[in-house]
Amino acid sequence: MTDSEAPSRRARKVTAMVVDDSAFFRKRLVAMLEQDGRIDVVAEAENGAQALTLNTTRRPAVIVMAVNMPVMD
Repeated sequence: MTDSEAPSRRARKVTAMVVDDSAFFRKRLVAMLEQDGRIDVVAEAENGAQALTLNTTRRPAVIVMAVNMPVMD
């Protein structure tokens, strides 16, 4: 990586979706991820079915997901 490439690499944000049936944990995780400054949480879902629907329009690069959720996990 050259010096001219370094600023553009640092400026890139990673898009993420947070999926958890607990609103408390979802909000805490979103707050922690967004503190980083390089992560942009583009969606939140409370179960796997909702996450699948949101994924078709939001297209996050990363999905952070709980296991053992109602509806679909």
